[in-house]
Formats: sequence, C-alpha cells, structure tokens
Amino acid sequence: MSSLAELSTQHPLWLCDVWGVIHNGHDVFAAACDALQRHIANGGISLLLTNSPRSRLGVARQLRELGVPEGSYSTIVTSGDVTQELLRQHARGKVFHLGPTRDMSIFEGQQLERVGLDEAHAVLCTGLFHDQTETPADYVDLLADMKARGLPMICANPDKIVRKGERLLYCAGALADSYERIGGEVLMAGKPFTPIYDLALETAAGLAGRRFAKAEVLAIGDGPETDLRGAADYGIAAVLIAGGVMEKGLSPESARAKIEAELPRIDIKLAQAELSWT
Repeated sequence: MSSLAELSTQHPLWLCDVWGVIHNGHDVFAAACDALQRHIANGGISLLLTNSPRSRLGVARQLRELGVPEGSYSTIVTSGDVTQELLRQHARGKVFHLGPTRDMSIFEGQQLERVGLDEAHAVLCTGLFHDQTETPADYVDLLADMKARGLPMICANPDKIVRKGERLLYCAGALADSYERIGGEVLMAGKPFTPIYDLALETAAGLAGRRFAKAEVLAIGDGPETDLRGAADYGIAAVLIAGGVMEKGLSPESARAKIEAELPRIDIKLAQAELSWT
C-alpha cells in the first residue's frame, strides 16, 4: 500500500498509538490528527490504543489540554483500563503506588487504599516518581525492598522510554525490567500483551455493532517493542511511524527493514516518518 487513504478502505478499524504518533508531550501533530479524522469520515473507527496508565477519561482530559481535536478519534482504550482487572485480582484492596501524582486517575472508581510497602499486597507501577530527573538506577533500593517483601508489581505501562519534545524519558516498563532482573514478579498490562488488544476489539465491536476480523484491523505506532511486536503477536497488520522513539536520522524504509529483521511475523503495510493521510 502506498498511502493511508488506500489502507482506510481495507482496514476499517485503526488502533492508533498516542504518544509519538499524534503528539510528543508538547506539540500536537496536525497531519496525524487529520489522517485519523479522514479515516472516520471514510466510515472507519479510529481507536486510540495507548500504554498510558491513566483511565480513558484521564487520557481524554490530557488530549483536550494538549489541543488534540476530539473528532480525531472514535474512542480510547488504555493500559490503565486493563490494569483495573489486575488490581482487582492481586491488590486485595491495598496497593503501594509507584509513580507520579499525574497518574492518579487510574484509581477513579476503584475500591483501593494507597498504603506503604509494609501494608501493601501489591505495587502498582505507573512510572517513575520524577521522570524528568530520575532513571531506573535511582530505584535499586526500593525494588530490593519490594522483592524482599514478595510483592508483585502490576506494571500499568509496558513502555520503557518515551520521547518528550527532544528528550527521552524512562517509563514504567523500564522499572518492570529492573524488577524482573532481580527476580521480582511482574504482571503486565498494555501493549504488546494480548488483553489490551482483546479489549480494543471488544470496544470497537460495541461501537460498530459487529465484530471485526483481524484482517480488518490496522495497528499504527512507533514503538518496536510495544506497538509493532504487539501487532505481530496478535496477527494484525501495522503502519510504522519512524519519527517517534526509534533512533534519529533513520529513514522510514531503514526503520522498516530493521523491524522486519527483528520480527519476521510482522506485516508492515506502510512506513512513514510521521502519520500522514497521503
């Protein structure tokens, strides 16, 4: 396929990543929003599928604050939504929150008490406390304490890094990696894991009044370990956005070749530097 316009007809359900595809934490990408709006006008569903640990309502608020037009998407499914079920199963009402205060919307509507490590049944990791200044190396002692207490970590965002403006910041997935390396138990929500895709297709079916075959679904994203691996594992086609977290200066076709070598099962229909209808 040579353009999103052609893919829109073949794949009526788009599962589009957010950070790195439609904004970078500072700037909204107008061409990407336009492409999603055009897909909706063409009769399709533009479902934003994000590893944000916030609820869909929390992400919607964030998008409004950034200036993303609400007509750019049909609905939202987040890693935070999937996390709710893991919390019900493992936290038993008491959880230690490892993450910034901006992620507090994940607790909305939940019967959970935020407690210290000595009272917690699980740790909910939504990110670093201060991702602008910290790295996973700052959490060696805390993770060791969690491991000594036998606490499972529920990772609400499998992303390891994200580009914010011109900077790369660490995410919850990086802490989950560190915890696994010392033998800690990690329970993952979000891409590339199956539950978030199942929820996305179930949500889309509710909007459309019918179920979608996997051949009708298109994943759009910039993350090799999340968006692209998730698409490959779930058996859906993908569009690669090379201008997000992949190394700078890499052309779309070079990025595509790199990912296809790493993920032989991936079906990349199109590679672009930035999401654009044409």
